[in-house]
Amino acid sequence: MLVAAAVWAAIPSPGSGDIHIGPLRFTAYGLMIALGVLAAVELARRRAASRSINPEDITAVATWAVPAGLVGARLYHVITDYRRFEGHWLDVFKIWEGGLGIPGGVIAGVLVGLWVAHRRGLVLFDAMDVVAPALPLAQAVGRWGNWWNQELFGRPTDLPWALEIDARHRPAGYETSTTFHPTFLYESLWNLALVAVLLRIDKTRRLRPGQLFFLYVLGYGVGRLWVEALRIDAASMIGPFRVNTWVSMAAIAGGLIGFVWAGRRGAPRSSLVGLDDGAVVAVDDDLDGADAVVVVPSAGSGSGEGVPPAGSGPGVLGEDGVGEGGPELDGPGAEVEVGEDDAGQADDGIDPDEGAGSAEVPERSR
Repeated sequence: MLVAAAVWAAIPSPGSGDIHIGPLRFTAYGLMIALGVLAAVELARRRAASRSINPEDITAVATWAVPAGLVGARLYHVITDYRRFEGHWLDVFKIWEGGLGIPGGVIAGVLVGLWVAHRRGLVLFDAMDVVAPALPLAQAVGRWGNWWNQELFGRPTDLPWALEIDARHRPAGYETSTTFHPTFLYESLWNLALVAVLLRIDKTRRLRPGQLFFLYVLGYGVGRLWVEALRIDAASMIGPFRVNTWVSMAAIAGGLIGFVWAGRRGAPRSSLVGLDDGAVVAVDDDLDGADAVVVVPSAGSGSGEGVPPAGSGPGVLGEDGVGEGGPELDGPGAEVEVGEDDAGQADDGIDPDEGAGSAEVPERSR
């Protein structure tokens, strides 16, 4: 028991920031960043394929966004902690020694990624939602680089999961302390939990395009805010708070605003089904007894899969996505609202006196 207690008294830190494999030497910090990027790209590719987005488009976006993110992360660190480089500015390029500001990396990587996505014809909000869970996954893995470098830890603590820090890495004023809060571990676990939550929420298909990404921004801001409150490393201040604390609060506010704004745009992702002939089926799961509520064939369109040509009759999609029959369409542009009354009878909601071109979908409360 005494041996077990001694083993779990603290988390040991590596004696070196290098990993040696035979004659090869790898910087552990850079290796963790690379592994995080690979994991994130793979997750984003899988999610893209499930949304009918070409995974190669995600690879192309990552090819530009990842280097931009690294540059942005380094610039953020240098700008917010420029005093560390005064008198030895060439150290700015020594990324392997640590010093990447995640907020700067996310901002630069996302902006460049959106530009590439736009150039490749992707719907930007869809692309943002695809990468939303991938970003915290990269951060969760990359944070372990801080463990290898013995940096960015928190206040002294004697908790069982406290982190041992060598004397040469302890900041001024904490020379006699030996164990500290492993803030790298806290943030890594928080980001992994955020990945799981985002994936779970996304499975419901109830969010509008873009909302999942803003949930990531909000979630990351909340996690970074409380982790930042534990850190004791030197940092630039604005008033009573560290710069990163202000950035975290800005992320929380921006995530909330963006989530509400995106929620007022368009329809939920589960509500729009595109068809080869240009027709659109709007699906509303909130209506009792019906899945498909509006069928709008495009002018001059033929018969799309599951949607009949104008005037042919079937207009309701079944569970397998194939038309099961329904009210007759009056021609291109006609609109059908489908529901069931208490007896299970279909109610097409069509006004026989209204022309095909003037049909309107009535407002429905949600």
